[in-house]
Amino acid sequence: MNGLRVAEAATARQTVVTQCQVLGVLNVTPDSFSDGGQHDAYDEAVARGLELVRQGADLVDVGGESTRPGAVRVDAAEEVRRVIPVIAALCDAGIRVSVDTMRASVAAKALDAGAELVNDVSGGLADPAMLPLIADTGASCVLMHWRAQSAVMDAFASYDAVVDDVRAELSKRVDAALSAGILTQQLVLDPGLGFAKTAEHNWALLGALPALRELGFPILIGASRKRFLADCVDYGGLDPDSPLDRDDASSAVAALAASAGVWGVRVHTVPPAAAAVRVAARIAAVGGR
Repeated sequence: MNGLRVAEAATARQTVVTQCQVLGVLNVTPDSFSDGGQHDAYDEAVARGLELVRQGADLVDVGGESTRPGAVRVDAAEEVRRVIPVIAALCDAGIRVSVDTMRASVAAKALDAGAELVNDVSGGLADPAMLPLIADTGASCVLMHWRAQSAVMDAFASYDAVVDDVRAELSKRVDAALSAGILTQQLVLDPGLGFAKTAEHNWALLGALPALRELGFPILIGASRKRFLADCVDYGGLDPDSPLDRDDASSAVAALAASAGVWGVRVHTVPPAAAAVRVAARIAAVGGR
């Protein structure tokens, strides 16, 4: 990423909200790794989205395709069937919504239904039409670090130096986005915890949040319930193999990420994360006094 683009990004970052945003996860799927099947019916999904906002979510991140390790993709028609009615209902209710999709066709329908942000875990690599769509619509977009589809991504978890490599590969995605006509202020970056990364890689990236922020863009962290957090679940009768028993560790990551100045955290359990980002904001507001 050249110096001019870094300078532009630093300016754009000043326009972003100062309090870390909480994205509440709404998986409208039967097979997501921690909550698949719980909200895959329309009424249940809409009710859950409303509940997430009552609990403190700033946005509801609606996804219709599991990206857990080993997941096989669904077709576009099925993804649309799952998410668009739910997104439309939530937007009609005044809820801020992001769509978690790698398909430009799904993103376009979601934006038409009122979504304000596209959360593309492939960083625009899975569908060549995604970056032009974001440029044309002016929507906000999360570009995540990604190397391969979920079914095979674990085979790509090899790095010379994970922080440097992720920074470099994210910078290439930024260059591609800007070349497509996307403005710097539309972009948020995500280091892609759990995607083609070992537990050690994930911890290294969390320890390098200042280095990631030096890229000049807002940062989204999605650590919630992921398997690398099992390293911290060995107390109180909790089961490290149960995603739900990783909620305490997930909330701890949210607190630390918010304190490090990230733009947002993507979480399954909203109340403790919402409390964490508000505490971090209060401490930041009185810092130095």
